[in-house]
Amino acid sequence: MGPLIFTPPVRLASIHSPTANARPSLLRWKNLLFPLPFPLKRGKGLGVRGVLLALVATLFFACTPHQHQKNVYRGALGANLKTFDPAQASDSYSNQCQFQVYECLFEYKYLTRPYDVEPCLASAMPEISDSGKVYTIHLRSDVEFQDDACFPNGKGRRVTADDFVYSIKRMTDVRTQTFGWWIFDGKVKGLDAFRKESENLPPFPDSIHPALYDREVEGLRTLNDSTVQMTLTKPYPYFKYILAMPYAAIIPHEAVEHYGEEFLNHAVGTGPFVLKEWRRGLRLVFERNPKYHHGFYPTQGEPGDSAAGLLADAGKPVPFIDRAEIYIYQETQPMWLNFLRGNLDRGGIPKDNYSQAITSEHVLRPELAQKGIQLNRLQQLDISYICFNTDNPLLGGNKKLRQAMQLGYDVETVIDRFYNGRGIRAQSLVPPGLFGYDSTFRNPYAHYDVEAARKLLADAGYLNGAGLPELSYLTLANTDARQRGEHFAQNMAALGIHIKVESCTWPEYLERLRRKKFELVGASWQADYPDPENFLQLLYGPNAPPGENNASYHNPEYDALYQRMSVMPDSPERMVIIQRMKTILSEDCPWILMSHRTTELLTYDRVRNVKPHPVLEAPLKYYRVD
Repeated sequence: MGPLIFTPPVRLASIHSPTANARPSLLRWKNLLFPLPFPLKRGKGLGVRGVLLALVATLFFACTPHQHQKNVYRGALGANLKTFDPAQASDSYSNQCQFQVYECLFEYKYLTRPYDVEPCLASAMPEISDSGKVYTIHLRSDVEFQDDACFPNGKGRRVTADDFVYSIKRMTDVRTQTFGWWIFDGKVKGLDAFRKESENLPPFPDSIHPALYDREVEGLRTLNDSTVQMTLTKPYPYFKYILAMPYAAIIPHEAVEHYGEEFLNHAVGTGPFVLKEWRRGLRLVFERNPKYHHGFYPTQGEPGDSAAGLLADAGKPVPFIDRAEIYIYQETQPMWLNFLRGNLDRGGIPKDNYSQAITSEHVLRPELAQKGIQLNRLQQLDISYICFNTDNPLLGGNKKLRQAMQLGYDVETVIDRFYNGRGIRAQSLVPPGLFGYDSTFRNPYAHYDVEAARKLLADAGYLNGAGLPELSYLTLANTDARQRGEHFAQNMAALGIHIKVESCTWPEYLERLRRKKFELVGASWQADYPDPENFLQLLYGPNAPPGENNASYHNPEYDALYQRMSVMPDSPERMVIIQRMKTILSEDCPWILMSHRTTELLTYDRVRNVKPHPVLEAPLKYYRVD
């Protein structure tokens, strides 16, 4: 669900990330991952621990041997990375890193708008027949996997159609415990049956490449070494976008078999970079892949791109940089400090430092512009929210309680205080910029009204909160996320609802979502692809965990409407169905809706070819560093 704005999640990824300034999204969020230029100002809640982290980060950078090496890009990641296994790419942090190494059949166009995909490992766009149900895709014949110890003599081999089929089958295998099954669930003929059969396979690592993988699936087969044919159960207009998602990345079976359970730590792909170093909790280093020859800078863009210098490299082979160093921060202040010192090339603006970077007229401060810093502003395709676990009998069985909590949450203050006004109050899942968004739609509970909330709470059987047990709210273990959690707890306390804020690491957060080990959780979603289905599927019943429906929400009417809407092209009829789905969700209130956010990023002008993109995860291959 932007550039290597290693920011939490929008996710992306699919982006699913918590409501901390992280991809997030994804996931999936993209708000937080780049610090900025100014003398360190101690932010609220920074404390001794934050100061020590800042000092450690500064010392680390001071000792970095490549600090002044040319052709090196330096970015930041807002949390510890979970994995390099594409089947587990459920968050923005993983997506942003994986897209440096792995590739899909298709990828997003970097400069052109509206958002669309183009061939990557495919040699052309798919040939679509049988009323939109049969996709015939030809692969390039000149792409090889990077050299790696998993191959004979350490030499990577040519990519074939079998590699794509293998990658999708492995992702489908229930033993991978992927978050991504929802992208293919019910869509490809025979693939659901394959998944069901995989339940009987011996556990990993005893059977890494079982005989089941060698059996043909009706809707997923190779016609020859360089041609794949996929047969869908129904025409899905957005299916080409699915084939550009990180879950659909092509991996070599040799790497999975060679590394076994350690495959998640060993990225072996076809992309512009190879992973040279991964020091958990500290940094990742990517270096140019000498076998990458199939990527070129785009030749087309929007009006104004040429004047902005964004087409100066048109048609030239990428990548332009030799090395990317991505440093990991779990607090925003050390990241901000290092951007100010010039140790990072891009940075988001921490909320406590916002006035140091942006004027009251919402423009970059002159002193920053004089340092060669530029401001990029991007309306995200995202939604931030608080998710109820509706499998919990108390929360799932009392709609009026959920409605009361929505009415009692002062989201406008959240946007103003924690996002510096960078966002709008959400009335539904669908964000501005997508078909299905309606600026006139009003959710009857998506506004702040304490008295109405208290009345609903009494109607729910808990007058002034009496008899209601303490509820837990799960968030990330960083200062900003904890502050948001405390603000939510204060709002609920005004109603008589007691909230305990629980903090955890990013990997633990994802695991607890998968296992439904929470009552309420702060989250956000960054678009995986530019279609409203990508947001509406978040509350589709069959997508319950380990899928992306973290609320475990089920509503038969909503699910039936989703099935109809998901196979329709954009049309007035589709809009009517989406409006009804939004109305159902407004009444059922499985989420406390928060905001659709705007991202503001600062970039030193030594970095060229920067154009934020709300879906393309991390286009480092297009960046040029002067």
